[in-house]
Amino acid sequence: MITVTERAKEKAVELMSKEKHPEGSFIRVGVEGGGCSGLTYKLEFDHNAQPDDKVFEDKGIKIVCDKKSFLYLIGTELDFSEGLNGKGFAFINPNASRTCGCGESFSV
Repeated sequence: MITVTERAKEKAVELMSKEKHPEGSFIRVGVEGGGCSGLTYKLEFDHNAQPDDKVFEDKGIKIVCDKKSFLYLIGTELDFSEGLNGKGFAFINPNASRTCGCGESFSV
């Protein structure tokens, strides 16, 4: 399961409304190769689910990821920060054994 914090939920709702995403849009998360630690996170708004997607809902927000990415994201919580270290969505991933200094990439 992938979950969202209350802050992430509020920001996602705000952005989907501001960017005029169609009814039924959701957060698509994923993992791809790259970054200094080997893997990077992907996050975007989408409204086209694929047949093999894993679908979750938390706090009224629908979260979708592909089957391969799900193996790396099991138990991950999506948060949003507006702190001094940067503003944006953050993945709190219990499966990540090492992250880079910028927090953009990880390894398992």
